[in-house]
Amino acid sequence: MGITTSLILIAAGAIMRFAVTAQASGFSVHTVGVILMIVGIVGAVLSIAFWASWGGFRRRTYVDTRGPVTGRDETIVR
Repeated sequence: MGITTSLILIAAGAIMRFAVTAQASGFSVHTVGVILMIVGIVGAVLSIAFWASWGGFRRRTYVDTRGPVTGRDETIVR
């Protein structure tokens, strides 16, 4: 679940919890709204934790100091 899905769930849950005034027999719209908000918040936290642990698109460069490869006395940068 991504951030977008989490935000949609949070928004839908908040609407169901705070803006809907309809009542149903055996079904609580407000409880479903709270559940959707909780699921959305948990999904957002997990998504943020996943992306924070990801390394990204860094270009890794290093200098090869093992010595000449082609017979010339120079350092190879890869």
